Amino acid sequence: LPKPDPTNLTPASPHRPSSGERPRPQLRPRVTFLHEPDDSHQTCPRRTLEPMWSQREVIDYALQRRSTLESLRRPGRQLARAEACDADPMLVRAAKHHGEPAGSRCPVCDSAELTLLHYVFGEQLGQYSGRIKRTAELEGMAHELGEFKVVVVEVCPPCGWNHMIMSYLLGDGVKRKPPRRQPTVEDIYG
Repeated sequence: LPKPDPTNLTPASPHRPSSGERPRPQLRPRVTFLHEPDDSHQTCPRRTLEPMWSQREVIDYALQRRSTLESLRRPGRQLARAEACDADPMLVRAAKHHGEPAGSRCPVCDSAELTLLHYVFGEQLGQYSGRIKRTAELEGMAHELGEFKVVVVEVCPPCGWNHMIMSYLLGDGVKRKPPRRQPTVEDIYG
């Protein structure tokens, strides 16, 4: 829970405006959030968002993730490890070759190989919707495209743990046509 910082309290003024004077707004205390490290939950990654100028409609799936992990660890389990660690082989391969380090350990097997994948979706991407992008590429795309959705998935290649941790929209808001469809290898060779 947020803890108010007593040094930042600004009292409301008891001043009453005269008939021609506009009323002053009531000032409220400024709340400062204190983030203290907690050693009991070291497997939880820090959920700090990279500051991107056009990031909006952020959805964090931390509660679903926590619920899944609790049902996996609970005595008399409701969820088997094989059900929680069911990453598709293509997802594991993508994590090995295109993933970025998560900066935390896997919550299931405690491996340091936990990676993040950033999938991008949107009409303005055309046939390139559904591709994996690095976080450095997302900033440039936000200036070039009007709107696209980013879905962040964490994957652990050794044990197969995977979970969608966040989704958000990026883009400058200007409507654009999707790029012209380029022929692919499948189109050429069938």
